[in-house]
Amino acid sequence: MALGRADFELTVDELRMVVRYAAESAEAVLPLFEEVATDDRRPCAAIEAAWMFAHGAGRTNLQRITAVAAHRAASEVSDEAAQHAARAAGDAAAAAYLHPLANATQVGHILRAVAGAARAAELRAGGDPHVGDALIELACNRATATLIDVLNRYPRALVGVSRVTDLMKTLDESLRMPH
Repeated sequence: MALGRADFELTVDELRMVVRYAAESAEAVLPLFEEVATDDRRPCAAIEAAWMFAHGAGRTNLQRITAVAAHRAASEVSDEAAQHAARAAGDAAAAAYLHPLANATQVGHILRAVAGAARAAELRAGGDPHVGDALIELACNRATATLIDVLNRYPRALVGVSRVTDLMKTLDESLRMPH
């Protein structure tokens, strides 16, 4: 599979591992969306598309289409935790479109689903930041050496103004620290 223009190498197996990492977090908080929008399968479909790619299927428009649909589903619910859960699902499918470009925005394809899932969980816990921080720590613990190697090919995550970007920045910094 050709990944297009590249600033460095990114193998398909590495890309599958990134998608797996994102899908694990998004899948864990999917029930937060499903309990609010019981008949809306769009975030679930995005996670399924992510897993299909992670388990060996080709990267197709399915990941892109389901990612966009999950983000649309997020905008159609009023519950903020459900919104973040749906976005995490969309971000997991979109992780398949990580490109080997030395651009800090690409880091979102690696880490945004994890940060969004952490935010969804902390909102469900009444906004308790300790819940999000604990999930970021768990995500650090399950990061493989390969994932960290891939992350280190990219510039550091951008500083933002939202809790999700704060969580993503914390995750980025923690994963880059020598272990």
